This record gives sequence, structure tokens and C-alpha cells, in this order.
Amino acid sequence: MVLTNPPFGGKEGKDAQTRFAYKTGATQVLFLQHVIDSLRPGGRCGMVIDEGVLFRTNETAFVQTKRKLLDDCSLRCIVSLPGGVFTAAGAGVKTNLLFFNKGGPTEKVWYYDLSDIKVGKRKPFTLDKFDDFFRLLPTQGDSERSWTVTRQEIEARGFDLKAVNPNAKSNEDTRTPEELLDIIEQKGREVAEALAALRKMGPR
Repeated sequence: MVLTNPPFGGKEGKDAQTRFAYKTGATQVLFLQHVIDSLRPGGRCGMVIDEGVLFRTNETAFVQTKRKLLDDCSLRCIVSLPGGVFTAAGAGVKTNLLFFNKGGPTEKVWYYDLSDIKVGKRKPFTLDKFDDFFRLLPTQGDSERSWTVTRQEIEARGFDLKAVNPNAKSNEDTRTPEELLDIIEQKGREVAEALAALRKMGPR
């Protein structure tokens, strides 16, 4: 079993990259390769990793490493953590938890989203925030915070593993400019009618 929180944002020289199949200066990507290679068949890993590793598809080593993860391991779930969880430790980047077993391939990935929780000095990130996660984990059921993505979907988006909650409530205004103009005109007419009614009443 491996439990690890590798350094984020480190840069390794070419000498340090020689023993890895997929060459990159990104420390956390090399750590992920090392963990996969180190696990015995059936071995398990729980890992904190920065979100950049999950969504970056513009560097070959990132994509190759994620493909290796899905080929060699069963990636059980990804938990999207709130921003600021590791700020006190000097890491301000957005982070995720990965849980996987050696012995793949991965057919689907279960996601759980905690990214909307506000974290600060007066609002620490406490274990009770995981109560619903632990309740759903045995069956990996769907909820407002959880969903499943297939291997085919992941491959179709170039091995982008970022958690994008399809069930999240959006506050985005989806009205078109024409609809907004119609509303403004209607409100303008209502204001004009109210002013006209007040003028008819005259001074009191």
C-alpha cells in the first residue's frame, strides 16, 4: 500500500528523468509513474495530486502517464478537493485525491466533488465533510456530488481526468441578449405607466 503527497510544481533535471519511461520535468508526474511501477499486483494507492496533472493534455508525458495509470491500474475514484486545502502548507494549487489498485485496466472512474466547500483559517477542512462520500463509496452511487465516467469518455477527451461535475447547480445566466432586451423594455413600460399614474394623481 502506498499513501503519498508528492511535491507539486517541482522541476527535475534530465539526470533524474533517465529511469522513467515518460520523460518530464514535472516532479509529481514522475512520482505517479514511480508509484505505479512500485506497486505489486493487487497493491493499493491513495495519492494527493495537483489538478494540473489531471487536465493537462498538451504534454506527451502527462498523457502517457495517465494512459499507463488506466492501463496498469484500476482507478477506483477521484475526489475533487476544495481550493485552499493545502494553503497553510505552502501549496495554493487545486488538488485531488486518487485511489487506485494495481491490476487494470480501468473501465470507469467514479468521481466525488467537494470543490464548492469554502475553506479558510476559520473554516478548516474537517473529516465530517466526507460523511456522504463514505456512505456512497461502497456502491459508488450517483448524487449531486458524485458521478461516473467511462474509459471511452476519458479517451475521447484526450485523457483529461479533471472532475467536472455534471450535476452541479449553475448560477450562470443563460438568457440571450434578445431576451434580456425584451425584459428591459417591459420593465421600462411598467415604469412609464407607474410615472403616468402618479402624475394623474397630482400633488397632495
